[in-house]
Amino acid sequence: MDIFRFQVTEEYEDERIDKYISQLIDSLSRSFIQKMLKDGKVQVDGKPVKANYRLKTDEEIVFELPDAVEPDILPEDIPLDILYEDDDLLVVNKPKGMVVHPAAGHYSGTLVNALMFHCKGNLSGINGVMRPGIVHRIDKDTTGSLLVCKNDFSHNCIAAQLKEHSIVRKYRAIVHGVIQENEGTIHTTIGRHPTDRKKMAVNVKGGKDAVTHFKVLQRFSSYTYIECQLETGRTHQIRVHMDSIGHPLLGDEVYGCRKSPFAHLQGQTLHAMILGFRHPVNGEYIETTAPLPEYFEKLLSIL
Repeated sequence: MDIFRFQVTEEYEDERIDKYISQLIDSLSRSFIQKMLKDGKVQVDGKPVKANYRLKTDEEIVFELPDAVEPDILPEDIPLDILYEDDDLLVVNKPKGMVVHPAAGHYSGTLVNALMFHCKGNLSGINGVMRPGIVHRIDKDTTGSLLVCKNDFSHNCIAAQLKEHSIVRKYRAIVHGVIQENEGTIHTTIGRHPTDRKKMAVNVKGGKDAVTHFKVLQRFSSYTYIECQLETGRTHQIRVHMDSIGHPLLGDEVYGCRKSPFAHLQGQTLHAMILGFRHPVNGEYIETTAPLPEYFEKLLSIL
């Protein structure tokens, strides 16, 4: 059981306590925090308080988080489109609509369920039983290349490359509007949206450095086909960054402000196409290319 203690600083004077905790511990949902408060499990200066309690400078907040009980994740015989594989890792071309790892409401049918069957349990364990082999992820409705590690040594090596931004990650996307510049760089911070916890936002308090490079591949009357290269890998980075400059991704139901006219489109038009990295064992540079999915090719043809 983890015990958390926070001293309220002046900048958070008069902040609601549930909002304050959600900003400090990103992994906790606002509803979970409110339930803890309702159950009297959060104390301020030794006394339980409610979710609407307004904080005062120098107050001490204390609460305990019980150890998470993680369900058994079962292998499932789900076909995988494998772009590369050896004894240490593999690169999978993830289809649209597939969740990467189990979470509340998605304990089966995920990429992890399929990987456990394919790899017969030979996956890295660093991220716990819910995310075996997963060193980075892409959103449910984003397609394309995902690197999976079969052992902890490979996982640590790939994680180090991600941290130093040496892994090549190039995406293809279709965005609303016509981008005038041929190429550009978006450099902001990205953090949890202050009022909508399902979203991320640029330049918020506590946000992390985020850099996306983009270049125009083709312009249409109302849309632009682009390539985006990630220098960092923040949650929803490309989706948030393109929306921040007024060009949200076509089909993005979270960040897009304009309804898609294409009935067959499911979620954002975003594809992780190129993935390049140094092999953790022999240091060889490996680069894989995931071909554009059929729905993406169809959209380009229509446009």
